[in-house]
Amino acid sequence: MKFDEILRHVEEAGFVFLGGIHCKGDEPVATPEAKGVEQTLVLIGNAGPAMWQNFNQTGCPNTRSLDSWTRDTITALAEFLGAGALFPFDEPPPPFLRWAQISGSSFTSPLGLSIHPVYGLWHGYRAALLFDNLVELPAVATVTSPCETCSDKPCLSACPVQAMTPKGYDVPACIDHIKTTDQPDCYELGCRARRACPIGQDYLYTPGQAKFHMSAFVKANG
Repeated sequence: MKFDEILRHVEEAGFVFLGGIHCKGDEPVATPEAKGVEQTLVLIGNAGPAMWQNFNQTGCPNTRSLDSWTRDTITALAEFLGAGALFPFDEPPPPFLRWAQISGSSFTSPLGLSIHPVYGLWHGYRAALLFDNLVELPAVATVTSPCETCSDKPCLSACPVQAMTPKGYDVPACIDHIKTTDQPDCYELGCRARRACPIGQDYLYTPGQAKFHMSAFVKANG
């Protein structure tokens, strides 16, 4: 199957293409059970509101149902395309971030989050399609992080409680601010530090989508 056809079905399901890898034999990205087999790994996820709109139509917007909906949707898509399906919430979790970096479509931002050259900080890896053949993939558009040419780095100064520190992410400070502040924009619109990044501004989450993810973040860490 050609990549354009794969992409069309991925986008119709509300997802986006987030990078691909040719897994050849004994390379570390190949799955152990497919040793010696040439495969293609296609990373897919969300960027902007498309996936959220499809999921929200299920009428059951909670974190557990998002994983279940993703698994059901992608499993059906994979079967249709003749591929296997892998998920970041599998146990043990596959190395999605390492795959993304190997694909050349993901870099580590100053916040420690994965940044995409087009979608910025507003993307998430939801699944991978694994084909038992070499699918021709599009050329990688860039080989350097967009952060390298960002001199101001507004993401580092935008946090109202300076939760992004040289030692790492101060999660308790972030949670305390979200739960107690009289300026709830981080909770209702999404992390202010993420919103300060100039890359991917066209893909910011809608308020309902942002609040859904921030609510899940607070529940998991509060």
